[in-house]
Amino acid sequence: MSTANLLVELFVEELPPKALKKLGESFATVLADSLKAQGLAPADAVVTPFASPRRLAVHVSSVAAKAADQAVQQKLMPVSVALDASGQPAPALLKKLASMGLGADVVPQLKRAPDGKAEALFLDSVKPGAVLAEGLQKALEDSLAKLPIPKVMTYQLEQGEGADFQPGWSSVNFVRPAHGLVALHGEQEVPVSVLGLKSGRATQGHRFEARVSPVILKTADTYAEQLQHEGAVIASFAERRAEIVRQLNAAAAKAGSGLSPIEDEALLDEVTALVERPNVLTGRFEEAFLDVPQECLILTMKANQKYFPLLDASGKLTNQFLIVSNISPEDPSAVIGGNERVVRPRLADAKFFFDQDRKKTLESRVAGLNKVVYHGKLGTQGERAERVRTIAHAIVSQLRLGTLPYTVDVKAHFDVLDSKAQQAALLAKTDLLTDMVGEFPELQGIMGGYYARHEGLRDGVAIAIEDHYKPRFAGDALPRNNTGTVVALADKLETLVGLFGIGQLPTGDKDPFALRRHALGVIRILIEKNLPLDLPALVQAVLPAFGELISNPAEHLLVFFSDRLAVSLREQGYSAQEVDAVLALQPARLGEVPRRLAAVRAFAALPEATALAAANKRVGNILKKADTQVEANVDEALLQEAAEQALYAALKAVAPQAQAAFEQGDYTASLQALAALRTPVDAFFDGVMVNAEDAALKANRLGLLATLHQAMNQVADISRLAA
Repeated sequence: MSTANLLVELFVEELPPKALKKLGESFATVLADSLKAQGLAPADAVVTPFASPRRLAVHVSSVAAKAADQAVQQKLMPVSVALDASGQPAPALLKKLASMGLGADVVPQLKRAPDGKAEALFLDSVKPGAVLAEGLQKALEDSLAKLPIPKVMTYQLEQGEGADFQPGWSSVNFVRPAHGLVALHGEQEVPVSVLGLKSGRATQGHRFEARVSPVILKTADTYAEQLQHEGAVIASFAERRAEIVRQLNAAAAKAGSGLSPIEDEALLDEVTALVERPNVLTGRFEEAFLDVPQECLILTMKANQKYFPLLDASGKLTNQFLIVSNISPEDPSAVIGGNERVVRPRLADAKFFFDQDRKKTLESRVAGLNKVVYHGKLGTQGERAERVRTIAHAIVSQLRLGTLPYTVDVKAHFDVLDSKAQQAALLAKTDLLTDMVGEFPELQGIMGGYYARHEGLRDGVAIAIEDHYKPRFAGDALPRNNTGTVVALADKLETLVGLFGIGQLPTGDKDPFALRRHALGVIRILIEKNLPLDLPALVQAVLPAFGELISNPAEHLLVFFSDRLAVSLREQGYSAQEVDAVLALQPARLGEVPRRLAAVRAFAALPEATALAAANKRVGNILKKADTQVEANVDEALLQEAAEQALYAALKAVAPQAQAAFEQGDYTASLQALAALRTPVDAFFDGVMVNAEDAALKANRLGLLATLHQAMNQVADISRLAA
């Protein structure tokens, strides 16, 4: 069977840059998988995707010109139906064969074989393997049908003589108008057609800098090399991206000592999708613009112009930026000058917004929040700010209760914290009314912090305003001070309780209010700051802020928190068993969860762990099946068997040790103390009948098991560790 490498390219108009990477990966993967499924490519074939602004392509190694034939066995019908009493073919069998284009002459070739309790007739045949042209046609159609196209275009295609369509115009639906199709198997063209195009070996290079037009591909294996040297195009997305990174770093080093381009993976992917052969140049703007907060300047350069701002060694913005150009003129001054002229009005706008916004205080904007609708059922942003303020006060009150001893100094600390938190909560949303945030919504909170510092608000409040959205995304930093922590918790809890309370729950992959992110933010703050706050009590404390606006969502919301926490912990590397063991007890203080998990992991490593987990599971099942609620009480006088006496004695020795360690927060020591119970527990189940005929004995033994169960499951439900 002859094999050769295969190259398929679809040449199109400029593809959407934010989707190009996924489009390229999908095109290559689906097409190659289809060829493998048809037997035209081996399972270990090397698949190389290509994606540039104007092309999607894939190179697949060791593709066969024709797939191997396959032996096929087809069940026809039961023997009792197919043959008459004398063993001759019945009419039903002849009719079945006729429908398959076969005659009675094949009857002797049919095989009898068991089929369940009866026998059936089977027909052995050979299915011819797919030829490459047919198989690639199917693979190409599958690949285009499954492309993750963000938005489909409809365009008209003129059909000339010899085309598959009738003369005239036909409508084509695709992400962008397609203009060329290449399909090469080694040196040979493969005849396929899609989107009104017939395959060939010609493609196009760079719009302005290609040395040859069109580029006539010699073989499937010369595709990338010919495009780069003749067409001035780096076809591989990954190689083009790496070249941009290399040039960015080189240009930054040349621009000044200690300078580096801003790191932004999404921007890097987008720029890679905008250029065919990158050329990095350095531009500058007036230093006077650096008086504007650097977040504003960075955002406008990245979002609007796709530039890479240069930062100094301390992370401070400089007045230089890097341009990734798609052309390489001998004299780049015109390109650089043009980009500098384009960016200047953008920076001037940012400076104008910043100067205008500072003419009004944040407090003067509070009343304006009452004119901004937050949610039809939850009122305005002004009402929301008041709720966040109320919730912040409730959080500080719970923090007071969780802090002992409660001295005069502690009281003064919390009084100040309460005052700062309420002020920050009231002002936190006011920057939504500023010109800067109106232009750049991504800067909400950040600009509020700048404006608060400009007004000279007391220490901590400005930082709290800036940080109250944190963590904004996975891996983001937490609020930096106590005031910010309180306001961030209040803001997220207000969102979660309010939206859950009106039934706006996330469904499937739809989460328009980012409630999963808000829940993870609450979880991270409570755990990583180890706050003395009980989550159920915290949720209940939020409810009064809403009055009659919502129904109580506490039950559903706490389940939601638990699910989010479980997912997060598993992503951090904890096993499903470890997570289930800890969360089965629904710990109220999430700050304890890491220590409980560490204790469970240490316990699971003990040689006694497996037996004790299995025994604990058995105990739980016995107690569930009991006729009445079992109390953890034991009458020592009713302990008759030596094994139950030994277990009770061991419990009296071990349980106080485990309890003392538990109360001190040493969960690892608490669980490890239980290892001493393995031998008496095993002996108990080997030698004692729990369901004794004597009702008093049975009740006492159940009470002993309940006592054991209680002692074993304070840190975690260790039965979840049983296989």
